[in-house]
Parts: sequence; C-alpha cells; structure tokens
Amino acid sequence: MPLLEGLPPIENPSARALVLGSMPGGASLRRGQYYAHAQNLFWPLMDRFVGASPSLPYERRIAVLRGAGIALWDVIGRCEREGSLDSAIRGAVANDFAHFFAAHGSLRAVLFNGATAEDTFLRQVPATAVPAGVALVRLPSTSPANRSVGFEEKAAAWERALREAGVERPAAPPV
Repeated sequence: MPLLEGLPPIENPSARALVLGSMPGGASLRRGQYYAHAQNLFWPLMDRFVGASPSLPYERRIAVLRGAGIALWDVIGRCEREGSLDSAIRGAVANDFAHFFAAHGSLRAVLFNGATAEDTFLRQVPATAVPAGVALVRLPSTSPANRSVGFEEKAAAWERALREAGVERPAAPPV
C-alpha cells in the first residue's frame, strides 16, 4: 500500500472552530486542496453558512473560511491507503495537535467531519492535549460515500455546530 502524507493545516490564529477530516482522499491529495472531490458536500455547506462557494477559486474559499473563524486540518498526518475510503486506512499516525492547540487559543470547538475522524482522534490524541472548554463534536460526514444522511439533515447539524462555536459569515468577502 502507498504511504500517504496529508495536507498542511489551513490556519487562522483566531479560529474558533477546527474542522477535522480523517485523511484527504485521492482527489484532494492530487490537487493539494481540501475536499476536492466534486461530490463532497463540504464546500456547498460552507457556501451556505459562510459564503465559501465551490465556484470561487480555492484560495478565495480558504480566505472566506479564515475570515469566518474556521481552521481546517485532518486527524491523520500520514497513513497507508489504497483508494480514498476511510475503511482502507492502515497505520494511521495523528498530526501534532498539542502544538496546534497551543498556537490557537481562540478555539471553541473541534468539529469532526465524520465518525472515522472522531474515532481516530479519540484513540490517538491524548485527552490532555485538548484545551479545557474546547467542545468535541462529531458531525455527519460530507463525503460522497456517506449517503445515510441527507443534505438538509447534514446542513442542520453543521449549522448548529458552527453557530455554537461562534462562527459567523464574514461581513465582506475577502479580497
């Protein structure tokens, strides 16, 4: 199986929410962009809540997320995997969350994009690494493989979690 390296975090020192996937899929790794698969619902959801439309260039979408107080990363920094399914991940090694949390004191919530992200985080990241007062919230996966939850149900869960974390639509689109 090929050894895969994840993407660097999309950071904002004043981020209030950290969205964590498990490990980027093949399309994302090839393009060097989070949630690059055309059928992934992450960007349509982010468009709905903060204006990060899938039609915007990737760098503009990232700027919108930063402006809204959202950081992006993945739980797994490297692993072996054939294809893009979470079920094919082997030998997962978590990213350095102690360092990330120390550099992002405004975080109010870690939002897991699906069960694998949450399960891997809870297994591999010591509970003591999570700052007091930071909520850990599992959300329905935006992956096209997750068809058990419809778009509107996903949207309601994501909206509730983002609002509770203090995420707001930026007043003006970033340039």
